[in-house]
Amino acid sequence: MHKGRLEAITDGVIAVIITIMVLEMKAPPGTDFAALASTLPVFITYALSYTNVAIFWNNHHHMLQVSERVDGRSLWANLFLLFWLSLVPFVIRWMNETGFAALPTAAYGLVLVMAAIGYLLLERMLIACNGADSALARAVGSDLKEKLSLSIYAAAILLAFVQPWIGIVLYIAVALIWFIPDRRIEKKI
Repeated sequence: MHKGRLEAITDGVIAVIITIMVLEMKAPPGTDFAALASTLPVFITYALSYTNVAIFWNNHHHMLQVSERVDGRSLWANLFLLFWLSLVPFVIRWMNETGFAALPTAAYGLVLVMAAIGYLLLERMLIACNGADSALARAVGSDLKEKLSLSIYAAAILLAFVQPWIGIVLYIAVALIWFIPDRRIEKKI
């Protein structure tokens, strides 16, 4: 099966997710800098979420560049990933509306960890489809970065119940780890 349809659905869903996130942002309640400053937490959450969605899309793009084909399992794994990414606008709205309370902040982490699992699952399905000697399989090799990210997400979810800002700092740390596209794959392109 050609990978073009999988790329097309992913691009479309990501575009909708980003659009929904920005539409959820409300204009400041006034016309001065104090009113603008009151929207800063919402803007920071949007920027973090935009960055996370962009990281998934960017690495997804690179992963598919080194994949020759997809199969039914790959399509389902991709839809699993997209499902979790589609929940990002919901959890950031929940975090914002509750003043970054513990449960919504932990739920944000849960959505990110499930998206990361979806990405890892898609990676494994693409390797299975393209072969153990495929460019993707050779590029991925060790998945230390993926395991580290999942561990940080898990810690962030738990620590969000202690202090929500600790969870948010850890979510930012994972985004920084992945901000540069996966160099293992870039070397194979």
